[in-house]
Amino acid sequence: MNSNIDGINSPALVKESLKTKIFYVLRRWPVIPILVLTIMVFIAVFAPLISPMGPKEINLRGRAAPPFWEKEWYDANPKNEITYVLGADHVGRDVLTRMFYGARISLAVALISLTAGVVIGTAIGLVAGYYGGFIDEFSMRAVDVWNALPFLLIAILAAVTFGQEVWIVMVLLALVAWAGNVRNVRAEVLTLKTRDYVSLAKIAGASDFRILMKHIFPGVVNTIVVLATLRVGGLILAEASLSFLGAGIPAQTPTWGNMISEGREWLSTAWWIAMFPGISILLVVMSVNFFGDWLRDRWDPRLRQLN
Repeated sequence: MNSNIDGINSPALVKESLKTKIFYVLRRWPVIPILVLTIMVFIAVFAPLISPMGPKEINLRGRAAPPFWEKEWYDANPKNEITYVLGADHVGRDVLTRMFYGARISLAVALISLTAGVVIGTAIGLVAGYYGGFIDEFSMRAVDVWNALPFLLIAILAAVTFGQEVWIVMVLLALVAWAGNVRNVRAEVLTLKTRDYVSLAKIAGASDFRILMKHIFPGVVNTIVVLATLRVGGLILAEASLSFLGAGIPAQTPTWGNMISEGREWLSTAWWIAMFPGISILLVVMSVNFFGDWLRDRWDPRLRQLN
């Protein structure tokens, strides 16, 4: 009997239970994720005003300077007159400043790409689901072909062909976002177009465009918003991955992915160069995913009943 009780109260089970409760609270009450995202957006918008220095400003005396709490280094290097909050990189650029400006680039690229992908995917999904037939078949096969292509290889070929440009990364990420949106919107339209109010609109002589925009599109808005929210994190990771591999945004541009790529060679001696941008990506991606889960639970009646 005691062995069973000991097993139930084992540290592993208690730790797992605590972790489950934390994730449950974050999903049901997304105050912390929303706060994190609000802070990140504020930083991205007002980066030039709140940054302690310029993102490309170099201080050779502060190369690989540690964060401010490493007072021994600053005492041993009195010629360095700048105290870095989160340290400096290998050429003396402020990590905190570059993180602020990196937030601008990383978030802007992800959001613009997501918007373009959602618009394209929603339009194709609406048309394919409503008309069916050849249009539907062609659209679905196009999605299958695109999903079968190796994204990383395409990104590398694009970087070699057109160079490392921000707009190239945006186009690639938009192409990633549109395919999944097509299938989900189409599935919703296939259900909605059989509803009685759609049939009555057809009998009343409403045009196809009016039916799609007034009677069908409002029914898929919730799905579009939830899926878009859940995809933001993936696009941020994709942009960071491309920059890390040298196939994304130019290396001289401060992005979180570029900072991690530059800092990987200094992990043993200047861990802060890559660590803090990595933490930023982790916080944003987790916050977006928790917020997306919360939206899905709130807007899906079936999940709301389960909760």
